[in-house]
Amino acid sequence: MKKSNIGLIGLGTMGAMLALNIAEKGFRISVFNRTTTTTRVFSDTAGPLADMIAPCETLEDLVSTIEKPRAIILMVPAGSAVDEQIAALRALLDDDDMIIDAGNANFHDTNRRATKAASAGTPFLGIGVSGGEEGARHGPSIMGGGSEASWDRVAHILEAISAKYDETPCATWMGESGAGHFVKTVHNGIEYADMQMIAEIYGVMRDGMKLNATQCSEIFARWNTGPLQSYLTEISAKVSAAKDPKTGQPMLDVILDRAGQKGTGRWTAIEAQHLAAPIPVIEAAVTARNLSAQLETRKKGESLFGSAPKILSEGSLSLDDLEAALIAGKVLCYTQGFALLSAANPVFGWSLPLPEIAKVWREGCIIRSSMLNDMASALSQAPDRNLMFAPFFSDILKSNHNALRRVVATGMSHGLPLPALASALSYFDMMRTGRSTANMIQAQRDFFGAHSFERFNEDGAHHGPWGSH
Repeated sequence: MKKSNIGLIGLGTMGAMLALNIAEKGFRISVFNRTTTTTRVFSDTAGPLADMIAPCETLEDLVSTIEKPRAIILMVPAGSAVDEQIAALRALLDDDDMIIDAGNANFHDTNRRATKAASAGTPFLGIGVSGGEEGARHGPSIMGGGSEASWDRVAHILEAISAKYDETPCATWMGESGAGHFVKTVHNGIEYADMQMIAEIYGVMRDGMKLNATQCSEIFARWNTGPLQSYLTEISAKVSAAKDPKTGQPMLDVILDRAGQKGTGRWTAIEAQHLAAPIPVIEAAVTARNLSAQLETRKKGESLFGSAPKILSEGSLSLDDLEAALIAGKVLCYTQGFALLSAANPVFGWSLPLPEIAKVWREGCIIRSSMLNDMASALSQAPDRNLMFAPFFSDILKSNHNALRRVVATGMSHGLPLPALASALSYFDMMRTGRSTANMIQAQRDFFGAHSFERFNEDGAHHGPWGSH
């Protein structure tokens, strides 16, 4: 039997779809799953692609059916399962065989695994894959991390299966060790924030304007033809339009308001704190998900204090205001994400290619948006510049920030929770305040801890005349 070009372990939803994608692009693939029944079912239901797939019931079979030097993709749950699979597999591989972790790994784990692999002289890649089930099957966005030589060995396969933007593959090498998984983590943080801001605007329409789900769907669909054109705006229109087959009600009206999460947004917030990179919109989105999980506590709060949302007075906000606010919020959210990527470079010794990251996100991934092409252009011109200061995006903010202020002020005065949009507005205001109030903080710090402060027009550390307090 002809040898496979690549192997894959883990036939869950993402792994199975990725394997079919690889086979469809003309690469023979050997697959293995810990549960052999899953492997058999996958092979039996692969249809015309079955001839490109070699189902294996043992790791030994998997290894023996792949051409040398081997490359094997892991699609197993993040954490200890990855380490266990690497150990079991490495014992069967040659030194020049490569393991590729394509799961949602914490990049610190990827750094550790890459260091261990390098010390043993064995190639290892950690790649971020975004796009969900549909993306994995028909073209995800792929963010590679590891040695460039290792990436080059499999780039022809990864580029072939990736999404395409104007025929350009949305798959790129990001840097050494955990760089790819770090970029994917930030991607997911932006995803959290974008989803939260859309949900907040939906809340203004539903609770403040008393629009029904069908009306919300029509509005999101219209917005998806303008500056807000994106995958998340598109699916917001679709989920708003969907009907529950059991009750006939709008699907949104029967879904419990308790959002789940797998932790990547939280990782983004944690790393931002370590790197002193402000990402308040993303942090607000993570907090909002955590609060959504406290359903019974929120119900107690409502019974004690009364329901927060109040109907807006007629004419207090327009749909144009909501659209403009979401445009401004989106720009500020992506600005913070790219600033976090930039802040990671000196700390981890990377040179994350910000323009290329924007390009990779243009198709295939969850946060794909029409704005990303302009972001790629702006970052190409000045990679180290805060994105909100790029002329194209500063013009957008000049045109839309007043609407963001109206929406936040009006919404909050009516009890409509807008944590992410309010954080975006506060970030914008702080970023255009040349004289902040941190002088008060410095005075307080020096008063109680003698931490010192700087003075205008005088170098060095100074202390105030606090005396013995």
